[in-house]
Order: sequence, then C-alpha cells, then structure tokens
Amino acid sequence: MEDYTVQEVMTFVEENDVKFIRLAFCDIFGNQKNISIMPEELPTAFSIGINFDSFLVLGYDDSLYQDLYLKPDPGTLSVLPWRPQQGRVIRFYCDVVLPDGTPFPYDARKFLKDTLLECADMGFSCRIGLKSEFYLFKTDEEGRSTDEPWDEGGYLDISPLDRGENIRREICLCLEEMGIQPESSHHESGPGQNEIDFRTSDALGTADNFITYKNVVSAISARNGVFASFAPKPIKGKSGNGLHLKISTWKNGVNVDEINPEFTEAFMAGVFHRMRDITLFLNTQVESYERFGENEAPKYITWSAQNRSRLLRVPIVQGKRTCFVLRSPDSGMNPYLAIAMVIQAGIAGVKNKEQLPPPVDKSSRLVKDEEKASFDKLPCSLQEAVECAKNSDFLQNGNCKDIANRFIEVIEQERC
Repeated sequence: MEDYTVQEVMTFVEENDVKFIRLAFCDIFGNQKNISIMPEELPTAFSIGINFDSFLVLGYDDSLYQDLYLKPDPGTLSVLPWRPQQGRVIRFYCDVVLPDGTPFPYDARKFLKDTLLECADMGFSCRIGLKSEFYLFKTDEEGRSTDEPWDEGGYLDISPLDRGENIRREICLCLEEMGIQPESSHHESGPGQNEIDFRTSDALGTADNFITYKNVVSAISARNGVFASFAPKPIKGKSGNGLHLKISTWKNGVNVDEINPEFTEAFMAGVFHRMRDITLFLNTQVESYERFGENEAPKYITWSAQNRSRLLRVPIVQGKRTCFVLRSPDSGMNPYLAIAMVIQAGIAGVKNKEQLPPPVDKSSRLVKDEEKASFDKLPCSLQEAVECAKNSDFLQNGNCKDIANRFIEVIEQERC
C-alpha cells in the first residue's frame, strides 16, 4: 500500500477515470460500512468530512456525539478490481470525527492508532500477520446461502475434492492488485473450509487489510455463485473458523527478540495474563465459545514453543524465536479493537516486567486431568467473557476504559 498524499490522490482520481469513491469504516463489531461520493466531493471529504447518520450505526449512537463525519485516510487509497475498469471505483478507510474535527472517542481505528503511538513512545513497534479461515456454502436459486458445503474436501486436499482452489486463486490475485500480499492458501480440515495467510505488516495496515480481505472474499465468492461464511462455528462438530494473530515487536528495523528477549517475554506475558480480560474483544459472538476446546481450538490458557495446539505458540525457526502466535481469536472480531487490546495487554506486561509461567510442551493426550485443573481457562460463554471484561482492573483502570465499556454496553444489548 502506497502512502499517498491528498494531492497525489486528487491527481490519481483525475488521471484514472474514477467516477465513484467509497468512504469505508466499521461499526463497533467490525462490520464494514461505506458511503459513496462523487469525485467532486473529495476535497470536502478531506477538509471537513462527509456527514452520516451515526444513530443508525452500532456503537456510534451516542447522544453527546450526534453529528459525525468521515474523513478519508489518503494512504489507504485502493482501486476495487471487481468493479468496472471504466468509471472506476476506489475506496478509502476513514477516521470518524466530530464537526470541529476532533476524533470520535469510540472510533476503534483511532484507538488502535493511539495504541501504536504509545508503543512508539516506548521505543518499539508491532508487526502483525494473520491467517483467517472461512467456509464456502452452496447457494439457492435466489443466491441465498444454504447449509450445504461447497465441497467435502479435507486438510490440504486438492481438486476434485477441493472445489475452492480457483476461488482462492481469484481472491489472492485480487488482493495482490489491491496491494495486499497473501503468503499461502489451502483447503482446511472442514468440508468447504478454506484458509488464506497474510504477510506481516504494521498493525494498522494489517487491520485495514483484514477488512479488505473479508470484503474481497465475500465479493469474489458471490461472483462465483457461492457464499463465504466467517462465522466462528458454521457447522456443528466440524472445525470452526479461527483467526491466528502472528505478533512481533521491532525497534529500529530489528526484531526486539534478537536484542532484548526479556522485553519480548514480558510483552507476551502481558497478553497471557490478560486473556480472560480481553477475550470478549477477540471472540464477539455466542457461537465463538462453541469453538473452544474442539478440533484443536484452544480452551486452556497455556503456551508452548513446540505444541501447536496451545493458546500461545512460539515458533522456533532455524534456532531463532521471531514472533508468537495467538490462536484463540475468530474472524468475527473488529480487527482495530482486537489488535489494540492485545497490544495494550502486551504494553502492560512490559511496564510491569511480567514473566511467563512454564510452558506446556507435551501433547494434550499426555496432560493429566489434575494438571489441566491447574490451568486457567478461556471464558466458556459470551456472558462469562462480558463479566470478565466488566471486572477487569486492566480494562477499567486504564486508557482502554471508555471504548471497552462502550463495547460491553453494545454487546449486552445486541448479543447477550
């Protein structure tokens, strides 16, 4: 993704036959919304913003902030490849602001930006990669999803068992056209289940890319006559749709783990010790909690350098530890809010110089019941996750408080 200036954007629009401009943002649950404007309105969008009915958007209906505006971030300019090449459509992600230009306090993208500024003040940055799973389902005559998977393939199967390979190929090529670099794609273990892995990027870029990815997957799937589901557990008894976050810390272009492994361990310990506090933001639906403990999805708060089924995994590549992987989130999360909460937890671990407990490297089959009883568990239900967040000193006594409580308020109204 190029870092366009406002003037470069205006030139691009004029020279590339752009006829429609989508101003995109997310509700508090991470569902993409947008307003389309004509090119003539773009200078106003950059200078003042474009007004929208905030009371109709989940998480934005606050009586104190009734007038809200979308201001496009010029660095997020992207052409939508599946739209016509004549009379092109481009898209920006936007900041949400008040009439005087100050930020809307419950804008999750702004919350992530502020979190990354806090990292910068501490002398480091975060890079995030992700792998996301989705199911493909057949559709009926009217294009509505059925409950019949697109194929009966399994893990890493190929055609003809895997009927999704051409769709995945089209998705990956479309993402590349939009400046997003998929690393790999394959059939997952569930019938009709697929996975695409992303190259690591800065945390804000990865959050933007994830929203784009879901849009592309849905659009390309629909164009091929199938329905893409990111639901956490779309088929009972089969693998759920997980989302793994690959997290690393950097300083002056060097992985911090190479120069200060204690920092990395404290960051990871901060996430580890606050998993019950932040799970609500990583797993936002009732069925999210049906996934835990099944088909290798984590249930216990444990970590390992060897065992791939642990909540936190620390891959060792050629004798080096370069990142850790958080395996509990699912694709229903708001990436801005979820990634920010994970980083905030890591920051707290660094500030408190926290340490990890011993790893659990042995196979789950060899872990005895009395040992499991000593492990903390992820929340077992959405309601339990809400209570954990409500009673969290970390969330209620820090700079996460306002947006965390707004999220809790909305999720109790809409999903509990």
